[in-house]
Amino acid sequence: MDAGHLIAFNLTLIAALISPGPAMLVALRTSLTEGRRAGALVGMGLGMAAALWTLLALLGLSVAFTLFPWAYLALKVLGAGYLLYLAVTIWREARTPLSAAPPRRTGGHVLRGLLVNLGNPKSMLFAASVLVVIFPRDLGMGGALLITLNHLAVEWLAYGAFAAMLSTRPARDGYLSLKPLLDRIAATVLAALGLRLLLQR
Repeated sequence: MDAGHLIAFNLTLIAALISPGPAMLVALRTSLTEGRRAGALVGMGLGMAAALWTLLALLGLSVAFTLFPWAYLALKVLGAGYLLYLAVTIWREARTPLSAAPPRRTGGHVLRGLLVNLGNPKSMLFAASVLVVIFPRDLGMGGALLITLNHLAVEWLAYGAFAAMLSTRPARDGYLSLKPLLDRIAATVLAALGLRLLLQR
């Protein structure tokens, strides 16, 4: 493994990070509604879960999912259920002023990010396919840990920058003016993603 492998992996990660999905929607809404710190903390949880999926992919969990389809199905159902729960919660709070929402503890933000990405086993399957294409087979434990820590760093930097950009006053003011509509769009997309995760094989 050399620097070229890591660069190719990082470019693939960045492309995946900016594509629409549950992680992006949760990070976006948290940064807009609760500010930079909250958005960065949710990003920390998202990044920790994504890096864990990469480590598990490197350790061969994708093989275990193939051997035990029920484990994949159970995780998929739990993940879809959590996304649907988020969708219902956001829809219900669409007309609630931000000042009326109870503040979330630091651990609550990190846990929210963790649950969103841990509940999506497709993240691990994506990581496994990318890893097979980019990296040589004889990585060893040192190489696996380096890739995992690199993944964690990229995710944290990306979500931190994302939170900083979206927590600015113009972004927040723009969101507040359209909050009911944007929250319901976000809730609908999250519900659609949850149902898709649940129904897809």
